[in-house]
Parts: sequence; structure tokens; C-alpha cells
Amino acid sequence: MSFKQDLKQLLKPYYIFNILLSLSYVFLKRMPGLCNYIFASDTCEFEGRETEILFFLIIVIAMRTRKTGSVSMINYLSSSFIYTKIANLILWFSADFLMGIIYGIIFILGALIFPEPTYSGPSNVIYFRDLQGLEEELSRNKKTTWLVAFYTVWNPACVTFAPVFAKLSTEFHLENLRFGKIDIGRYPEAAKKYHVNDGSLSKQLPTLILFEDGKEVLRRPTTDTKGKLISFLFSDDNIKKAFGLNGVYENCRNELKRSNKLHHKSD
Repeated sequence: MSFKQDLKQLLKPYYIFNILLSLSYVFLKRMPGLCNYIFASDTCEFEGRETEILFFLIIVIAMRTRKTGSVSMINYLSSSFIYTKIANLILWFSADFLMGIIYGIIFILGALIFPEPTYSGPSNVIYFRDLQGLEEELSRNKKTTWLVAFYTVWNPACVTFAPVFAKLSTEFHLENLRFGKIDIGRYPEAAKKYHVNDGSLSKQLPTLILFEDGKEVLRRPTTDTKGKLISFLFSDDNIKKAFGLNGVYENCRNELKRSNKLHHKSD
């Protein structure tokens, strides 16, 4: 996404609302007049505990956005909003219990009124409605290769990954090379079947699995020999390299050509 597109995206209510919530404490604490009234203080300076919380917040955001593969301004913001709002909630409760309650109510109402915008660009992705639909599609034609994303709608990393996966689906789609997604938040049986942790602290979201002949052949993220999860950056280039998409595409295209030739000969 270009910088111009990022700026256009920032004008959407979700981003405006969350930026205001994320900056609320710092802005009001440093604003003369408002600071003196709201915090009943003669000075508009941060106290030691407030400074510690803000520094800790910066460190957490830097670490988490790196793990989620955020590569643009919008992705960084989407990944950091939850942490900045929680930090603000702690700061408001520390300053005044009533203000903390008010902030918490606004926090919850904002999440309901202004949901995060979903990707709406070009895509060749099929959304499976349940585990049975996925299983049926995998077994319907075992000559079709599937790349399937296991995701949840509430996870920032999954939201960030959506346009990347959509772009790949338009670039590599073939009749026998297809792209699918299944929401394991709605269909936890799929998470259980394919051993994907769908918990709020899960490091397996999203999980991308390549199926050939109806069977899993490769997934990311994966585990090492000790069973420890190996982190994976879900960027366009990393996915192409890890799954060998260029080679998979060529193999599927050649197989498709052979199949069409045999079909024409039989006619």
C-alpha cells in the first residue's frame, strides 16, 4: 500500500477514533489548562510511573509489530492500537478511577461502533463456511493444490495479512491452484483438526497450510525439532519463498496444459 493510500485509509472513522483514544492521556496530560483542570495538578509533567508505562508501551509495540509482520504505516497502527489503548486505560485508572471507567466505556463502545475496515480489493480467495466444506473441497479433486489461511477476524496479524494473501491469490490463481481461508474463531473444529491454537495470545495466527493431493505438505509457522514454534514474517516475498509458489505455479500450469491436451485428444 502506498503512502498516499495510507493517508486515505487514515481518514476512515476506525483510524481517527483509535488514534484519538491512543493519544488521549498524553495529549490531555501535556495540555496546559486542561491538564490543570482534569488532573488537579499545578504542573503538566509526567510522573515517574507514567513515564515507565509509556516507555514499556513503546517497547511492547516495537516487539509485537515486528512479530506480526507489519510493513506499512497502517499495519503498524493496526497492530499497536490494542496496546496503546490498554496502556491508556491503565494510566487513566491510575490518575482517576472515574476517568478510567469512562475511558473503558468509550473503549468498548468504539470497538462496536467503529470496527476495523476489512480488505475490499481484488481477490481470488474462497471462504470456507465450516470444516466440512474445507474437507469436501480438498477431497473433491486431489489434483488441485490448495493454499489455505487459518485466521480470526479479531487478530491484528490476520487483518494485516489479508491484503497480502489476496494479492497472492490474484497473482498465482489457476484452475488447479486455488486459495482459501477459514475463520477458526467461528469454526474452532477446524483449528482442532489442523492443530492451530486460536487463543487470544496465540502465535499461530495466521497459519498458512499448503495442501497437495488433499494432504498437508507444508505450513507456516511451523515448529522446530523440540516442538518450539518458529516465528514467521508473513510478507509477500517470504511466503513465495517458503512455499515455493513460483515452482508450484509452474508445476500446476504444466499439469493443466497436459490435462487439456489429453482432453482434446480424447475428443
